[in-house]
Amino acid sequence: MNIRVFGDKRSLGKAAAEHAASVIREAILERGRARLIAATAASQKEFLEALTSAPGIDWHRVEAFHLDEYIGLPITHPGSFRKMLLEQLIHKTGIEKYHLLDGDGDAASVVARASAAVASEPIDIAFLGIGENGHLAFNDPPADFDTEEPYLIVNLDEACRRQQVGEAWFSDMSQVPQRAISMSVRQIMKVKEVLAIAPDSRKAAAVQLCFAGEIGPMAPASILRNHPKATVYLDKNSAALLDPALYNSAATQDL
Repeated sequence: MNIRVFGDKRSLGKAAAEHAASVIREAILERGRARLIAATAASQKEFLEALTSAPGIDWHRVEAFHLDEYIGLPITHPGSFRKMLLEQLIHKTGIEKYHLLDGDGDAASVVARASAAVASEPIDIAFLGIGENGHLAFNDPPADFDTEEPYLIVNLDEACRRQQVGEAWFSDMSQVPQRAISMSVRQIMKVKEVLAIAPDSRKAAAVQLCFAGEIGPMAPASILRNHPKATVYLDKNSAALLDPALYNSAATQDL
């Protein structure tokens, strides 16, 4: 796993987008199409803005999968991740083949359909965030590192739900759904290449826990240290609590 640290969110997003665009172009060149998994949250804003403006990508040859979604939340709600995915990626690029997780539908049926689709062929790249509690997708601690199911129905812990209020998607905790559909940790680990994009000081404790502590279910994103091709993109604020030796080795000229 590689860690790259940048001076601000915009330079981080630009560099991560250039990396992602290169992988997508290469997949299209080699196989005629690319399959990707996208996260949508406040932390992904600058990255997705840069990626959707990247030149030389034939987006009609891209198939997109949804990372996670709340159960019972309508697509019209500002906090709906499928609403964000449509607005921040799909509508901007014209991607024609995409798989949204219908939080309003029968959750078991949605999980079954999405699992069959995502597991049918290899995925070229995933764009992920890291939660304030260290979660990957909605795999809150202690995360299930063992299940082979591509998608799961999960219960959201208090720290995760509090983060959603802090990001202003919900006015208070009572409005945040308690369950969600999430891609599993093992499915994420099967992706050929993973980019984890985690700016802001509010992620610093999670970054320290996951990348300077032990690898285990209580620090879900720590599993990325076992991925053969994962890159973590941080800004100076989210990297502030890393061990100095790791931080210095990770720092780029953009810091």
